[in-house]
Amino acid sequence: MATAHAAHAHPAQRRPAVLGDLLPGCLTRDAALITGSAVFVGIAAQIAVPVPGTPVPVTGQTFAVLLAGAALGPARAALGMALYLLAGIAGVPWFTDGSSGAGAPSLGYVIGFIVAAAVVGRLAGRGGDRTPLRTAATMLTGTVIMYAAGVPYLMAALGVDLGRALDLGVVPFLAGDALKVLAAAALLPAAWRLTGAGRDRSA
Repeated sequence: MATAHAAHAHPAQRRPAVLGDLLPGCLTRDAALITGSAVFVGIAAQIAVPVPGTPVPVTGQTFAVLLAGAALGPARAALGMALYLLAGIAGVPWFTDGSSGAGAPSLGYVIGFIVAAAVVGRLAGRGGDRTPLRTAATMLTGTVIMYAAGVPYLMAALGVDLGRALDLGVVPFLAGDALKVLAAAALLPAAWRLTGAGRDRSA
């Protein structure tokens, strides 16, 4: 009886928690995913549209961070975003518009990427990316975390109060971020359906 129980328990332990778990391998896979997520965010950062009156542009970064968090899980996603931050500060030109270094007033958002990706990854691992509604809630949580890190840094960097920082670093981006959340809510559950591996956590 114990043997039969173990045989049934073993497959359950191997169910993928996040999309990245569907790939074969272990250490090599994880290293590739961590590096790839940093490169992915760096490429997305080059999709940038200046917003008049604010030093914070509209970019594809935040969408890439949310997708990386959901696909990689908390540890790999956080390491990928830490790699992106540290390499960018060290001189890799993959911040917005090919910039690097620690001088940008929007650097607080990049610092927030680490926590946001980890939290999104944790929620995704618990089924937070299996249905559109859950995915929207997961992505909204990650977006709020990025704002929570970026706005205080913006206040300090520019010497402005909270109201002005919200006008510069939040209000112009709300509509775009809402679209990113909706896009993720459509994309991630569809990806799970295509793999056929998401049924067990979708209830």
